[in-house]
Amino acid sequence: MKKFKKVVALCLACTMVLSLAACGKKNSSSNTTTKEEGTTETTTEGTTEGSKDQVTIKLSWWGGDERHTATIDAVNKFMELNPDIKVEMDYGAWTGWEDKMSTAFFSKTAADVNQINWNWITSFSSDGSAFLDLNEVKDTLDLSKFSQAALDQCVVADSLQAVPVSMTGRIFYFNKTTFDKAGIAVPTSLEELKTAGQTFKDTLGDDYYPLALGEYDRMILMVYYLESVYGKNWVENGTLNYTNEEIQTGIDFIQSLEDAHVTPTIQTILGDGAESLDKNPKWMEGKYAGIFEWDSSATKFRDALNEGQEFIVGDYFKDMGEYQGGFSKVSLAFAISKDTKYPEQCAKLINFLLNEDEGVAIMGSQRGIPLSASALAYCQNNNLLDATVAEANSKIIAWTGFALDPTFEDAKLKGTDGTYYDAFQGLSYGEYDSAKAAQVLADGINEVLGK
Repeated sequence: MKKFKKVVALCLACTMVLSLAACGKKNSSSNTTTKEEGTTETTTEGTTEGSKDQVTIKLSWWGGDERHTATIDAVNKFMELNPDIKVEMDYGAWTGWEDKMSTAFFSKTAADVNQINWNWITSFSSDGSAFLDLNEVKDTLDLSKFSQAALDQCVVADSLQAVPVSMTGRIFYFNKTTFDKAGIAVPTSLEELKTAGQTFKDTLGDDYYPLALGEYDRMILMVYYLESVYGKNWVENGTLNYTNEEIQTGIDFIQSLEDAHVTPTIQTILGDGAESLDKNPKWMEGKYAGIFEWDSSATKFRDALNEGQEFIVGDYFKDMGEYQGGFSKVSLAFAISKDTKYPEQCAKLINFLLNEDEGVAIMGSQRGIPLSASALAYCQNNNLLDATVAEANSKIIAWTGFALDPTFEDAKLKGTDGTYYDAFQGLSYGEYDSAKAAQVLADGINEVLGK
């Protein structure tokens, strides 16, 4: 397993080099698309080439096909309404994107406007050097549409370095069709979930499981469980807030799910040979009948199911512990590169995408349920919100109350060669007992926290 991880790391390094080389390639004509290492750089119609007063800015983002289409359409509309601004677009799938952007931020070759993960603020701009303080463009970008609490999550080094697009959290989703086939209801408690594991095995066979959890899924579910039991944040004031013994309790909980046939082993999931869980045939056909996922990912998993499968939003389990465990966080944000020559034009583009009716009408909930009050109202009034995503998001916001430290998503922890994968693969493969897995987690997290 260790050798495999080293190979993965080398592949990622090669991808980074190729991505950097691709950054030097530009399109020379309008409506031209160039693909390099899974990304797309597009210059679209809607502006007058060579206009005297026209400026050019670049927008980058990652996502799936639906997000790409909506964003391109919205940008084209923006350029139609603002012929003095030309927008070049750079986009692609998530795989390899963080590595590409890491290179771009450190080499100062990033786009003018960047879709970012919340933790990128601390990862790439802890001193405020990468992203513009958006207070400098507040006359153009209407920040009053966002709650102060949401904006505060994007303040680092006394600078508002991004504007949050949406909030997200993890919740259970189930394939009701498979549970119906097993003759039981979708679980609403931990006890029912564990009972379902044995029922699936007895009535449907060894290949059927009520829940499928990858390594990162296990880490997030473990924290949800520990917060439910102990009632405290995972990290507090830059310090890991749990002892090794408490972490071991969480590790034992995750192992109990494997032992009860609730979730397949990591070896089984990797043996399926799928690039991701939503593309796994066992998910598509209903053999894996549950997930613990972000609300913003709900449609991806729902739409991947074979015809005739019913996908529903689950509930938080009240019997996890005395407290309401789980956290919500800023899902995505937009940031302006500090070195941009055109901050006002960048702010105008972001404001169009997030606050203005014409932009919101096209974007809908492609980046989650909007945090902008005006965008949310427009989407609600015009039935633009996906019902599944809206239901999941409302349950998450109503339930979760614990804070997430941005280092939780540090690449050294959640990367495929990171601490979370090491601990939970080692546990599932039998290389680590729960005490050793807890120590691996604690050591890796404390290293990232600088302790």
